[in-house]
Amino acid sequence: MDKLRFAMVGTGFWARFQLAGWLELPGVECVALCNRYRGKAEDLAGEFGVPAVYDDPQEMLECERLDFLDIVADASAHSALTHLAASHRLPVISQKPMATALAEAVQMVQVCRQAGVPFFVHENWRWQTPVRQLKSELLCGAIGAPFRARMHFCSSFPVFANQPFLKELEQFILTDIGSHILDTARFLFGEADTLYCRTHRIHTDIKGEDVATVMMTMGDGITVVCEMSYASRLEHERFPETYIYIEGEKGSIELGPDYWIRVTTQSGVCAKRHPPPRYRWVDPAYELVQASIVPCNADLLAALRGEKQAETTGEDNLKTVELIFASYESAARGEVVRLCGDAPKGGAELEG
Repeated sequence: MDKLRFAMVGTGFWARFQLAGWLELPGVECVALCNRYRGKAEDLAGEFGVPAVYDDPQEMLECERLDFLDIVADASAHSALTHLAASHRLPVISQKPMATALAEAVQMVQVCRQAGVPFFVHENWRWQTPVRQLKSELLCGAIGAPFRARMHFCSSFPVFANQPFLKELEQFILTDIGSHILDTARFLFGEADTLYCRTHRIHTDIKGEDVATVMMTMGDGITVVCEMSYASRLEHERFPETYIYIEGEKGSIELGPDYWIRVTTQSGVCAKRHPPPRYRWVDPAYELVQASIVPCNADLLAALRGEKQAETTGEDNLKTVELIFASYESAARGEVVRLCGDAPKGGAELEG
């Protein structure tokens, strides 16, 4: 099997782990790295043995023979890089959030569709080992039809230490963590019909919001509450774990601290721990989410080879992007938003 050759644009904090995740898979090879600060690309290329380095993505696409482009740059650059790749008829994988506005995300999907090239979003949160197991438990039907759920991602983890640029974002936690949490809610419960959001800024030295609470009706009328915070000091903080509680007509499922899943029914409680696989290259503080890079990349690689449909296509992720910006709209107006259910065109309606 010939290896698929790819280049990566962006060599910041997350790129090292994204690249290491690719190298866990057979049949793929990184042949070039690009960063506007060439020295940063040279450092990462030297560490991983990548043969070519560029500071101009246009030059890289003209000089290299590539099978796809992996965009790990700042979200503000995603749209221009996607359009550039599409103009070269090159499949694209973009980091989340897909774009800085819903209309921009819609255009990215459209330009790739018009160019006839695949477009994917590297949305790895749903690929976490305990989240996949939680989905399996939900599908087996032991708790019956779910009617209410809570997703909790709250801690005092110093996220700005490794990624100081986050302090400068006018829109922070909903684009950063909300991309993940809202997408995982869709993975577990289906699409949202209505949404209500409140936000807060607790850290005084940042521009955006660091606390958000989103309540949605999803799927068959399930009430789902998503709690996100980098300003919470709690007894059971285990960043970057997401705690999830699901109530059904016959029982409940809980994904709690340290990857424990407990299924409670009339018969009693069944508990089992589902830790992520261990990789030597992960940052211990981010082990859970960085380990999920590997199965996410494997899914995208199989799609690029035409072996299956990827879970996180650009078309699919538009529905997550719609939830993000509907959340900002709801928070700004203090009103419930009704989702239009037409993500490619975008938009939402305020309830009267």
